[in-house]
Amino acid sequence: MANVLQSKRESSRFQILVEIAAHQPNLRQKEVANKLGVTPQAISEYIKELVVDGLVTTDGRMRYSITKEGVEWLLESAAELKRYARVVMEEIISHVSVWTAIAETDLVEGERVSLEMRGGLLYANKKEKIEASGIVIASVSEGEDVGISDLRGLISLEEGRITLCKVPRVQAGGSRGVDLEVLKGLLSEERMVGCLGIEALVALRKAGRKPDVLFGAKEFAVEAAYHGVSSLVVSVDEQIPGLLTRLESEGLKYELIDLTLG
Repeated sequence: MANVLQSKRESSRFQILVEIAAHQPNLRQKEVANKLGVTPQAISEYIKELVVDGLVTTDGRMRYSITKEGVEWLLESAAELKRYARVVMEEIISHVSVWTAIAETDLVEGERVSLEMRGGLLYANKKEKIEASGIVIASVSEGEDVGISDLRGLISLEEGRITLCKVPRVQAGGSRGVDLEVLKGLLSEERMVGCLGIEALVALRKAGRKPDVLFGAKEFAVEAAYHGVSSLVVSVDEQIPGLLTRLESEGLKYELIDLTLG
């Protein structure tokens, strides 16, 4: 198997195969082309190669499915990327970087401690059976910030979920045109809340919730997701396209809910 990290061609085949597996049997070649930064014609040629190689099947009507061989190739390539990532984390970055964590107990310089991510923050403790660990660079007391070097293993972190709620502009009713009961139901889940626009702010106030982030909600949603924190962003409708573009450019998953009454 060719190395997907050393060959642009194999890297593109890998990404296209992932897209086919995720969206089969319907694949929007133009969207994949935009994501990979190539032309739709190039995507078409790559898919033809995948069909010839037996990794993909087609019914001849622009409908594609990944084969058993394609799944195996994808798994082998993903394992290769995972091995490379582990080498980077364990053998390279861990030896030149100092990570900052919150000490959950008194820690002594030079001891190896366990590391875990919770609520978007890195914690150092003495728990067993944790995948990641590191060396304390200076003794600290419980609750203090602690420097960690020689990181070993991978810190488990699930991507946070992003829920976008669209509210109408004031000309179309603003907060008065929002289904507050639906909004209150969404706010009942434990997650951070941001807003874009006065209409969104007033709707949140009517629902009894003060936003955690009033400015910079786009960056907030992205950073929160990368740190494993789920978020709810209430936005006036004219801001939605820009927000969607930002999230899609980062490859983040999201759910869009229209809160407009009726």
